[in-house]
Amino acid sequence: MLTPLSRFLAEQPAPESLRQLILAVADACRDIGHAVNTSAIEGLTGALEQENVQGEMQKKLDVIANDMMLEARRWGGHVSALVSEEMEEIYPLISGEYLLVFDPIDGSSNVDVNGVVGTIFSVLKAPEGPIAEADVLQPGRRQLAAGYAIYGPQTTLVLTLGAGVSAFSLDQKTGDWLMTTPRMTIPASTREFAINMSNHRHWMPSVRRYIDECLAGKTGVRGADFNMRWLASMVGDVHRVLTRGGIFMYPVDSRKGIGKLRLMYEANPIAFLIEQAGGLATDGVNPILDIQPDDLHQRVGVVLGSREEVERVADYHKA
Repeated sequence: MLTPLSRFLAEQPAPESLRQLILAVADACRDIGHAVNTSAIEGLTGALEQENVQGEMQKKLDVIANDMMLEARRWGGHVSALVSEEMEEIYPLISGEYLLVFDPIDGSSNVDVNGVVGTIFSVLKAPEGPIAEADVLQPGRRQLAAGYAIYGPQTTLVLTLGAGVSAFSLDQKTGDWLMTTPRMTIPASTREFAINMSNHRHWMPSVRRYIDECLAGKTGVRGADFNMRWLASMVGDVHRVLTRGGIFMYPVDSRKGIGKLRLMYEANPIAFLIEQAGGLATDGVNPILDIQPDDLHQRVGVVLGSREEVERVADYHKA
């Protein structure tokens, strides 16, 4: 008998309010997953003629999923403010113990080609009283919970409350989330990497060195053949890393001197999961979870996954 998410949460040493919030997030992800699954039938594919705060063209599903997350009725008075990658400012609610930070549709460019997409979320403690932007700018070490839902062949919720990582698959018949992987653990060393090779000319020398050594295979200094994967969806590539190991990289490059991924909405929650599964998550050198945010939409370089490979990249950066 597979353990339901509700029973799993009841057994965790977490406040009841946090357990109820996680159940509400799971319900929202189930609804977003349904919208993704039926997007072609409902005419929800394609882009809108508008940009989000990131300067990116919004997909129809970006807006629909974001609106689903903004429904105050979902949160049962547990959330003081919602913070979304799709919005410039925080979205205050009446009251609550927590702040919910999220990317409603990660990898939305994949929607039109029926590729993997997901929802990423992070839970922070809220101070008492009205919420200001500064209250949200907490380093990743202060996260109380984090996770993502991945909408692929299975709809799967991957979750941590700071005591390991568990995966739950959605039973499409009953709407229940059932535990399918009790404790996800990343192998310390594997021979697989995920990176956008089209940016090779923009990478720092240390990143090019690492990837070129992987590409050299058995005849190179690593003495082993590596596989490359790239899904253009962070949740998709990270789910593979959590499942069978490897390294995921979206490094800083020479064009702007900053990374592409957002610290609050993507890097922090995923780094929390990776560390809880025994891996490492860095900006290339420093742990992502130790970074003090200075902006809601701050970007950061990301190198995460199997411990030995991430440490090698950090050593190359220091050389």
